[in-house]
Amino acid sequence: MDGIFQKTTPHDVTATRPLPGVMSLDPSDWLHVDDAYAAQMSERERLLHTRRDEVVQYLNSAEPAMEELLSVVLDWLSEHGQGYRINAGHATRPDGVDVPIDREDPLGTLGRLVQEDLCVLQRQVDEHVLTAAVVCFPASWALKDKIGRPLSTIHTPVPSYDDNIARRVQRLFDGVRVGRPVWRFNVLNYADADLFQPVRRTQPGGGADRSKYPYQRTERQCVLRLPQTGACVFSIHTYVMAPKIDDPQTA
Repeated sequence: MDGIFQKTTPHDVTATRPLPGVMSLDPSDWLHVDDAYAAQMSERERLLHTRRDEVVQYLNSAEPAMEELLSVVLDWLSEHGQGYRINAGHATRPDGVDVPIDREDPLGTLGRLVQEDLCVLQRQVDEHVLTAAVVCFPASWALKDKIGRPLSTIHTPVPSYDDNIARRVQRLFDGVRVGRPVWRFNVLNYADADLFQPVRRTQPGGGADRSKYPYQRTERQCVLRLPQTGACVFSIHTYVMAPKIDDPQTA
């Protein structure tokens, strides 16, 4: 069975909540290192090398926010990062890989440092807009199709993301305060275990045929606000679980 799998998730995937379903997050618990760290980071390196235009996108207006995000992540890893060593010019990851800190390429550097995909959203007129992102593990969406778009259209055409939910999510982003992040999770079933999924291959909404979509994928999504630029950061930690051999619906 090919794929990169975690043995467990830090959240109970059965405890779903209505959208947007957010909960308060301890700032020290933002970025995670799990049992699939080395394998996921190797895949991130491959994607950043072979498909960089698909996994890294930004608007020029987002450069100050990207630079701040890199500094914030480095400071966080220095204080809270499990197994990281941060120096002036490079960082050593938990898997022993040294990553040069290239402040001219903040998204590329971040993509090589942490398991989380990172999206920068900034308030423009009356909505937050996706202005920069490194997304190596998209779940049925393509970054090039979303960059520069506001929250209300980023999620189109997700059936459950109606106008009411869109307004609530916008209020959520407006309301996030510095030092008071929030988090949520989703659960999806996939036909294969690929982490890079820019094309829809998920189970149709409401279905239960796990024999055709046996791979459970869940994202731990966090939202926090950068203190200097005021930009919001949406981080995504992806977990993929292998099918259970004794599950009659996947046999």
